Amino acid sequence: MHNKMTGLLGLLLLGTTWSALAAPPGGGKDQQRALDATLSAIVDDAAHPLASLSVLAIRHGKVSYEQQFGYRHIGATPADSLPVTPATLFRIASVSKMMTTLGLMRLVEQGKLSLDQDVGIYLGFSLRNPHFPQQPLTLRSLLSHTSSLRDAGGYSWGPERSLRDVFTAGGDSMWDKQTAPGRYFTYANLNWGVIGTVMEKVTGERFDLLMRRLLLDPLDVRGGYHPAAFSTEDVANTATLYRKRTLDTETWQPQGPWIAQADDFYQRPPVGIANYVIGSNATVFSPTGGLRISAAGLGKVMQMLLDGGRYQHQQLLQPASIALMFGRQWQLAPDGGNGDSERGLYRAWGLGNQQFDAVAGQGNGLVEGASFTAVGHLGDAYGLVSAFVLDFKNRNGMAMLVGGTGSDPEQYPGTYSAMGRSEERILTALYRGAMDNNLSLH
Repeated sequence: MHNKMTGLLGLLLLGTTWSALAAPPGGGKDQQRALDATLSAIVDDAAHPLASLSVLAIRHGKVSYEQQFGYRHIGATPADSLPVTPATLFRIASVSKMMTTLGLMRLVEQGKLSLDQDVGIYLGFSLRNPHFPQQPLTLRSLLSHTSSLRDAGGYSWGPERSLRDVFTAGGDSMWDKQTAPGRYFTYANLNWGVIGTVMEKVTGERFDLLMRRLLLDPLDVRGGYHPAAFSTEDVANTATLYRKRTLDTETWQPQGPWIAQADDFYQRPPVGIANYVIGSNATVFSPTGGLRISAAGLGKVMQMLLDGGRYQHQQLLQPASIALMFGRQWQLAPDGGNGDSERGLYRAWGLGNQQFDAVAGQGNGLVEGASFTAVGHLGDAYGLVSAFVLDFKNRNGMAMLVGGTGSDPEQYPGTYSAMGRSEERILTALYRGAMDNNLSLH
């Protein structure tokens, strides 16, 4: 466990160049110690502290590095705090969308869903943009954020609401008034509420249990989309998400206390859902952002994908389905007129995954030096910052889970991308120290 790395080594590594980190004396264990110290220094940055960090790197299809820092629960004193462990589950925010999509692609393979069918057929009610009533919404348009749905009217409701009623009452706030489905990219969480509800409708299974069956159980991965169903052990090992920011005024205080934002199960145990009607409103389980999973669990998902959909002699997904999912569905036009790129972060999309082209200065680079072209997803909610990115060509990948940010991300922006600077530093260190093809790891 490396919750604190102090002393001369940690101080020296704050100024270490990436080239030096990439080839430290002795390689192997020295390499790992250097990367441990570098990441620990990022977590313990007094001006921009992080509550916790769990990371994993895969190089040429095998785990090359895995480490945890900080605390899953921060008590009144260090003695009351609980460290992050390899089994700690994090609410991974929008990386959940990509995991939901993996389950959906299994249903497509089974013939229960078609990417190009009118989703109203599955839902049992018409779902059309009132400004373009002749054009159906499809799973393909939902998965690529080109459905014309918008988040302005909300994207999560309690079990007492049905999506049918939500859309009936929602009006224009739910829809793009200018562009028809299938044409214009705007990132919208609501897409995944519809997707999860469709998945429930065609299977008759509650979304969280369905995702356990389709993805988590076959990989022997703990966690899920509904903490109330977790074992006592898993609830206790779920990371509380923090910010050094008041809940009501959004005032950041990097020198102040960590304030719980979500999953503070030590104070408020997870609550079950009563009287839920399967197929009515899967936003209850947050297909868009609610998966709790460890970095090691994400590593199993990543290895399955890099191994052509196979895991321990099981074929979870066919290679053709993986190729379809990660094929490019939308790309920002040269004039930028076909989508909202969010400061250059969104430039290309597959089915439920972002495409990161390593082109310097375009906003969606992952590693300093524009050397890592990848696909995957990022997440950001309640202080949690996450990344799941993989390079199929070289069979490399990285998973990053930050359990809390202590300074205003707007005041600590990235230097080469639209990410925050802490994320840039972590991903670059992880790539250079555990995945760079010039390394010789032992």
